[in-house]
Amino acid sequence: MNLPTEPFFKISFVLHGVAAAPGIAIARAQLVSHATLEVAHYDIAPEQVDDELARFDTALATVRAEFEALHERMKGDDAPAEFGAFLDVHWMILTDTQIAKEPKRLIAEQHCNAEWAVTQQMKTLVEQFEQFEDPYLRERSHDVVQVVERIVKALMGRPSELPVINPLHATALIAHDLSPADAIHFKESAFAAFVTDVGGATSHTAIVARSLGIPAVVALHNARSLIREAESLIVDGDNGLVIVNPDQHVLAEYELKQSGQRLERKKLTRLVATRAVTLDGTSIDLHANIELPSDAKACIENGADGVGLFRSEFLFLHRDDLPTEDEQFESYRAVVTGLQGRPVTIRTFDLGADKRMPGLGDRPSDNPALGLRAIRLCLAEPKLFMTQLRAILRASAFGRLRILIPMISNAHEVTQTLGFIARAKAELVRDGIAFDNDVPVGGMVEIPAAVLSLGYFAEHLDFLSIGTNDLIQYTLAIDRTDDAVAHLYDPLHPAVLKLVAQAIRSANKANTPIAVCGEMAGELRLTRLLLGFGLRNFSMHPAQLLTIKQRVLTSSIADCELVANRILRTDDPEKIISALAKLNAL
Repeated sequence: MNLPTEPFFKISFVLHGVAAAPGIAIARAQLVSHATLEVAHYDIAPEQVDDELARFDTALATVRAEFEALHERMKGDDAPAEFGAFLDVHWMILTDTQIAKEPKRLIAEQHCNAEWAVTQQMKTLVEQFEQFEDPYLRERSHDVVQVVERIVKALMGRPSELPVINPLHATALIAHDLSPADAIHFKESAFAAFVTDVGGATSHTAIVARSLGIPAVVALHNARSLIREAESLIVDGDNGLVIVNPDQHVLAEYELKQSGQRLERKKLTRLVATRAVTLDGTSIDLHANIELPSDAKACIENGADGVGLFRSEFLFLHRDDLPTEDEQFESYRAVVTGLQGRPVTIRTFDLGADKRMPGLGDRPSDNPALGLRAIRLCLAEPKLFMTQLRAILRASAFGRLRILIPMISNAHEVTQTLGFIARAKAELVRDGIAFDNDVPVGGMVEIPAAVLSLGYFAEHLDFLSIGTNDLIQYTLAIDRTDDAVAHLYDPLHPAVLKLVAQAIRSANKANTPIAVCGEMAGELRLTRLLLGFGLRNFSMHPAQLLTIKQRVLTSSIADCELVANRILRTDDPEKIISALAKLNAL
């Protein structure tokens, strides 16, 4: 695709960000305004307060009407199912007292304009969200910003919908941030790529882009201010690059890559119904990680053998009250029935005490990664834990369901957890509610102590799952959310590889099923290495399944084991990288 040349000279440069959705797009830039960056602060007279409050209420009503209209447009539509769930989250934020009422207090007390009041409240909420250790939860602060963005646009009298793209050439959307509501417009307008200043691998922009199958690069910081309208772009979602005004040589190179990727994707779809079996006949299970009940569709479409990790935390976000047992049950049941008989592993919620949430106490921690989180918090909040366990057990009556306990570190936690599950079962029997009495219970191996004590966990639990993201963080003493040390976060560190291999081999020796559900499971360069360690169950984002399956189909366990053992015998990073490259070249 040769982009039209411009009659004036333009500087070519490259922006580096986070690769959020794979693929390559060659397109023209289309900029989206960011109203909250343009808010002024001015005082209003006491007699104008009532009018300002009414103006704010009118803006809220306008946004509510927009959301209602968007839901109506989605009925009978073929928009990705994620959109509806995202809109529901934004509706909860819009109607929450922190957004719907707190700005009115600021207007009345400080005699300020409504735009400034709502953006000040937004900043307060964002600061609270950014204290979360979990990157998925921290990135939910973008939902608050996106809702406030729509309110500010309504106050300013600006349209909330995005402009229609130029139909003459592919268009990449460039924004500070993008909301789920905007995503419905994306489907109708067929944007070729998303580029944003903020966000991460688990942001809504990334999730929506992957569901639409288009490349996205996020966390570019200054893309919205550096890129001009209609400039030529190459969006490289594989490497997290945005090339602005590429020359003809670079353009030709990427056109060739783009053509090759399209052909490769077409070939991969033929593998959906193919079992993942190595060249020497070893069957491998490939499961999916999901965050929403609606993700079940992507699991089926990509041939997942089941759900290896359903993160239940999304039920606890952006609300004043905790979800009821029935609310949780309906969500869990939707996933189980949506997987059409395939197994579903539901992880009990992994939240921390770094920010007070309704019903979760008010004990902030200076180091939430090492504080009251995951199973520790569950055991400290028995009422909350029992509610979730009852909901999960009720859903087990509708399909193959497994319970996964996060961040186990000692025998006492396992004993207490099994006791809670037994109590939940007894309550359901008393209430005459059906459930699977033999529902398997597993634990996540995310702490070095869990690896070193794996014998006990293998004996008392039905299965195990390695969460490599946290295991790497705790092994290397690196905060994976801190940009200053992010470059030290290394899945190929000798200590990390030894711990992963030890966990897999110890579980196999004890005949306890074990999976890897962290990012390492979806990294193509690590597939054969993990096979060599003895791994037979991978869990990853649905979009990664077919690529990993293709690698499995072309792998020999004997070759993988030979190189894996060689890698485990060295502490030299260069030798590890060299051996891994040779293994992947086989």
